[in-house]
Amino acid sequence: MLNIIKNMNNIKQKEFTIGYGKVKKAKVGKNNPLVFIGGPCAIESRDHSLKMASRIKKICDKLKIGFVFKSCFNKDCRSSPESFNGVGLDEGLKVLQEVRENINVPVVSDFSIPSWAKPTGEVVDLIQVPAYLCRQTSILKAAAETKKPILLKKGQFMSPWNMKNSVRKIEYYGNKKILLTDRGTFFGYNMLVNDMRSLPIMSETGYPVCYDATHSIQMPTSMGNISGGQREFIPPLVRSASACGINALFMEVHDNPSKAKSDPNTVIDIIYIERVLEMAKKMHNSRIEMEKKFGRMHVT
Repeated sequence: MLNIIKNMNNIKQKEFTIGYGKVKKAKVGKNNPLVFIGGPCAIESRDHSLKMASRIKKICDKLKIGFVFKSCFNKDCRSSPESFNGVGLDEGLKVLQEVRENINVPVVSDFSIPSWAKPTGEVVDLIQVPAYLCRQTSILKAAAETKKPILLKKGQFMSPWNMKNSVRKIEYYGNKKILLTDRGTFFGYNMLVNDMRSLPIMSETGYPVCYDATHSIQMPTSMGNISGGQREFIPPLVRSASACGINALFMEVHDNPSKAKSDPNTVIDIIYIERVLEMAKKMHNSRIEMEKKFGRMHVT
């Protein structure tokens, strides 16, 4: 691990733009402003998606933070067959296209079957590889071939230094726009913890990094057939990640968490978003100023 980090210290940091067409684009990487990726875990309806995207965009515009709307059309990793599985590929992509056109923001969604990558990539501005599938060559190849920037989640079972292997697969298939994301690491059963070293370690690939705050406080399947969560830890973890060094912040957001059709115990209430984002932005900007003053110290 240490040799990997040492050998990558001089790699040039990458940046790229999320967004195509007329949407308000977001540049991520290097010392660019913090980007927020957020929205309901799952697409619940057209009207709800448009309402949430509009409300979050107003907050981000006020704070001058770039915004990418996130919501998924299929939730293939639900614990129960009776859980809400999503609106489906065709309906979901129609909703995301409407969000792009009506709210004027980039959108992101994941896919769990390789054949879904092409139609998903034709709509979204950023395509997400789910954490559980972050090693699957067929998924990584399909994502790379869309030519869209990729939001690559670190598996809960993966070390941050081994994410370089997933990065190499994506590069092999011709895509060099990758946003590496930490969403917590298994700590025994039904528990996740954050190793903040993951962020600088993954950044040594040269690619920008993202912190997923709402999944990091998840307690996987701790309630039998549904995951619990500890939302009270979102603010301190966001502060820690922002100070450690991130280029984007990811949070799933809802206007009525207890009624959310997916991840009701982890999505953050929209009433808290402005304060959390303002805090993250201040920490992000302070880190950049400190690095300009003191340099990016690599202590040996």
